[in-house]
Amino acid sequence: MTLSIRDSISTKYDLMSLGECMVRLSPPGHGRIEFSPTLEVWVGGGEYNVAYALARLGMRTGFLSRLVDNPVGRIILNHGRAVGVDMSHVVMAKYDGVGKTDRVGLNFTEVGTGVRASVTMYDRGHSAAMNMKPGMIDFKDIFGKQGVRWLHTGGIFTALSDGTAQVCKEALVAAKESGTIVSYDLNFRSKLWSAKEAQAKTKDLVPYIDCLIGNEEDFQKVLGFEVEGVDENLSALDTSAYKKMVEKVVKTYPNIKVVGTTLREVKSGLINNWSAILYVNGQFYESRQYKDLEIEDRVGGGDGFSSGFAYGFLNGKTPQECVDLGAAHGALLQTTRGDSSQIDLDELMHVFKGGSARIKR
Repeated sequence: MTLSIRDSISTKYDLMSLGECMVRLSPPGHGRIEFSPTLEVWVGGGEYNVAYALARLGMRTGFLSRLVDNPVGRIILNHGRAVGVDMSHVVMAKYDGVGKTDRVGLNFTEVGTGVRASVTMYDRGHSAAMNMKPGMIDFKDIFGKQGVRWLHTGGIFTALSDGTAQVCKEALVAAKESGTIVSYDLNFRSKLWSAKEAQAKTKDLVPYIDCLIGNEEDFQKVLGFEVEGVDENLSALDTSAYKKMVEKVVKTYPNIKVVGTTLREVKSGLINNWSAILYVNGQFYESRQYKDLEIEDRVGGGDGFSSGFAYGFLNGKTPQECVDLGAAHGALLQTTRGDSSQIDLDELMHVFKGGSARIKR
C-alpha cells in the first residue's frame, strides 16, 4: 500500500482544498489587457482548482477559505456549488462597501500565442483569504469528526501572509492527527514572496506532508534543492538530474511518500511537450508523453495533474496509473479556457486509455 488512505464509508469528504480562490479577468482569445474592450470572467485558484476538478470527476469535495459576502464573492460560491463542491466551510466576511478591509482577489491574465508568453497580473492585496487567522475554521471538527480522506493545499496560500502560513500549519496538524493524507503544491510565485521567505516558512510544514508537488524551480526556490542540467529559461529538463534531486528530498524528509512534477517544454505559446513523473516509495514512474500538445490555455495545467493523480490514489489505482491519470487530466485541462476543469470522467478515461481525438458522433 503506497498511501494509507482513510476509507470512504467513515468519512464525509474524499478531498478538501485549503486556499484562496480569485476571479480572473481575461481578454477574449489572445488579446491584450491594455487594448481589450471586454474581459471574460473566470474562477480559479491553485488549491480550489483541485477540489473543483475532482467534484467534476464524481468525488465528494469541499473548499476551505474566506470570501467577501458580495456579488463578486458569490461568483465563486456559485461556481463551486454548481459542480457539487461543498462551500459551506468558507468563512464569509462582511463587505464594508469599499473593500478597504476585505475584498475578493482578482487576476488579469493574457493567454499567449507564438513567441508571446501567457502573463498574469495580480490584483489580490488585502483579500479576505489573505486576512485569514488561526481559529477561523474548526479544522479538528472537519478532519476529525466529519472525516476527510485527503487535504490539498500549497505554497500560493502559504505565501499570502503570516496569517495564512499559520492557518496552513493549523490545518496540516489537524489533518495528520486525523489520518488524512496531505498533498502540498510548492507553487513558487516570485510576485508573492522571495525564495528566502519561502524556505523559512515551508520548512515548518514539510514534516506534515505526504505528497509534494512541484517543478524544478519550485524545489529550488521553496526547499533549496538544486537541479543540475536545467537551462536558465527552464525550457528543457534532464529527468535523471530531477530524479537525483527528488532522492535528496525524500532522504532529508522521510515522511514524504510521493513526489510529483509536470515536465513542460515550451515550443510556443500554443505548442508544448507535456508529461509527468511520479516518485512513489523509492521508484519513479513516467507518464505517456504528449508531444506537440496544442494548448488553448495553459493556466491550471499543473492543478490538472494534481487532480488526476489524487483521483488515482483515492480510487486505488497503481502508481503508474496515477501518473498517467495526472498527465492526461493536465493535458485535457489545457484544451479549454479558464483555470478550472471542464473535463468529465468519461473524457479523462478516454485519453488515459490512449484514445484519440477522432470526432465522436
